[in-house]
Amino acid sequence: MRKSLNIMLIGLAMSVIFVPEAKAYVQQGLMKLGFFQPKLELPKEITGNTEEPKLVKESNFQMSFVDSKGKTLSLAELEGKVVFMNIWATWCGPCIAEMPSIQKLYDKFKDKKDVAFVILEAESNKDKAVKFMANKNLDLPVYFPNGAIPTDFFRGSLPTTVIFDKNGNVAHITEGMADYSGDDIVDFLNEVRAMK
Repeated sequence: MRKSLNIMLIGLAMSVIFVPEAKAYVQQGLMKLGFFQPKLELPKEITGNTEEPKLVKESNFQMSFVDSKGKTLSLAELEGKVVFMNIWATWCGPCIAEMPSIQKLYDKFKDKKDVAFVILEAESNKDKAVKFMANKNLDLPVYFPNGAIPTDFFRGSLPTTVIFDKNGNVAHITEGMADYSGDDIVDFLNEVRAMK
């Protein structure tokens, strides 16, 4: 009896380690318990008598991506919008785990003209990514890199989420899995939307 229980536990542990879907299931459970919350703080500089937030580091990132139909889009074309960019891969357990929470966030903002979502599949495997979204019943806007992803905000960790303000400046970066279904991220995006 004890031996069979040990074998089952070892089998469960191995599946969590080696099967991305199993790992994602466990990680989603941990997110529901309140783990993996993104640390959302604007890099601010208080100037003069006003307390209006201003991003400390301003950047002009050159990057373009292609959607599943072959249409090219660049970060420069998204100027004037807050951009939520999630860099992921279909084999990445933590990426799979956070996708439902990103879908919930997307559903709250998809009709806002000043917010854009770029779900950037890092491997550029279009067929696999499109199939993944269909199998998971996700309707997120999937893109694929059209060249290098700037190392200023992507150092190779999957998943990585970057939020850009309307001027293309980095307002937030999360490396690793996070739960994007809560009110804190909604409030943060609305705060970035209100910035000038």
